[in-house]
Formats: sequence, C-alpha cells, structure tokens
Amino acid sequence: MANLKEVRNRIASVQSTQQITKAMKMVSAAKLKRATNAIIQLRPYATKLKEILGNLSASLEGSTSPFIEEREPNKVLIVTVSSNRGLAGAFNMNVIKATNNLIAEKYSEQLKKGNVSIVAIGKKTQDFYEKRNYNVIGNNNDIYQALTFENVTKITNAIMAGFEKGEFDKVELVYNQFKNAAVQIITTEQLLPLPKTEAVEEVKASNVDYILEPNQEEIVSQLIPKSIKIQLYKAVLDSHASEHGARMTSMDKATENAGDLLKSLKLAYNQARQAAITTELTEIVSGAAALNG
Repeated sequence: MANLKEVRNRIASVQSTQQITKAMKMVSAAKLKRATNAIIQLRPYATKLKEILGNLSASLEGSTSPFIEEREPNKVLIVTVSSNRGLAGAFNMNVIKATNNLIAEKYSEQLKKGNVSIVAIGKKTQDFYEKRNYNVIGNNNDIYQALTFENVTKITNAIMAGFEKGEFDKVELVYNQFKNAAVQIITTEQLLPLPKTEAVEEVKASNVDYILEPNQEEIVSQLIPKSIKIQLYKAVLDSHASEHGARMTSMDKATENAGDLLKSLKLAYNQARQAAITTELTEIVSGAAALNG
C-alpha cells in the first residue's frame, strides 16, 4: 500500500501543476492579445517613417547628424531585450545565445579589451551578464510595469547621449521579433549609427516629391532621432508580444504533458490497486483453506 500512496501523491502533484500551467496559459493568452495589438498598430508607422527618412536622406549629402557617423567600432554597446520572468521555453536563452554569438563573431577583440558593454532590458539577461562580470549599464527591469513610448525613450536617450559623447562607437540590438504565438524570430539589428538606406537607387528612382518646411536637412535631423527611438520601442513591443506567445505555447505544451503523465500514473495506480486486491484475496482464501484443513 506504500506504493499506492506514493502514486496517489504523484497524481495529486501533477494535477496541481496542470491547474497552474492551464491558468498561466490563459493569463498569457489575454496579455498576448493586448501586446499583439500594440505591435501591429506601431509597425505601419515605423515602416513609413523609415521609408520617408530613406527618401529624404538619399539625396542629402553631408548631413550633420551625429547619429549617422560611421566610426571604427572600438567600443561596442549591445542592447538585449528579454523578459523579467521565465517559464517561456527558449525565449530568453535564444536572446542570450544570439548575443554571445554576435560578440564571438564580430566583437571578440573588443571583449578582450573590456570594450563591450551591455544594456539589458529584462531581468533574465541582466542577471546572466552581471553574473559573468560583463559591463552591464543601468537597470531597466521595471520597464514592463509601464511599457510606454516615453519610458522606452528614456533608455534610448541615454544610449544616444553615450554614442554622441563617444562612449560607444556602435550599438547593436538583439531581440525576439513577433511573428505569431508559436513563432518568434531572433533578430539582430544595428541601432547606431543609423544604417544607410538600402537600395538607394530604387529610392531615387521612385521620385517621391515632398513639400519640406523649413528645409530638407532640418527635417532629416529631426527624423533621425525619432526613427532611432521608434526602432527600440518597436523591438521592445515585439519582444513583449513574443514573450507572451512563447509562454502561452510553453504552458499549453506543459498542460498536455501533464495530461499524458496523469494517464500513465492512473494506469499504474489501477494496476497496483488490482494487484494489491488480488494479493489480499489470495491470502484470505489461503488462510480459510488452512483453517478448514
């Protein structure tokens, strides 16, 4: 009967875990809806802003904006966007792996000299790189408590100020891009200096005619910082939606696995119970036969 008691305890434990994972899945599904709406609404604006900036800057020579200045990447800053909590499958580890691969492939010499810094948006990457003695700048773990453009802009302003002062020569961004609840695409982008517009010839060929006031250069100088801020904000929203999608998928799978485990445990329990009943009946019949004999 000790074996039966052990199986009963395991069944109760798995049922409790299943209830938790099912509840977490439902919570993530509700949060995913809001997070998905936010990123879907922002994407057209971010795409159009990038297109306008490309059309304007394609014909502008010698812009004075400090954020397009190409420099030798002696000092590198990597912005990693993760979550504050786990239980989301490989969501956080994918960001860490992509960041480590980026450093190993492109910035190994800078790392040896101690010229690689990390800005972590999310507790998981913050803890990971702090424990490994990286130069982690600031603490942005509370950003998800009020995920607004204004709060993310504070981080962007600090990064832009550091780049302008020469504290960083290049800024890279690593995050999960949201595709759907089951698929998140790990993405690495250059945040600073602002990458030059691709396919400039196509942009020139489009002959987009804008009426500019006061002048083209001033408009571009205002759009460049805005574009950088929108790029980081979009990355955080993408990551936020990806987190809830990954957690919902992970908890759904955990709930299914708990159901499969419950079936096997209940089968084992019934088999052990039947074996115990059979043993007791055999003992009773044997005892009765011995008394009659």
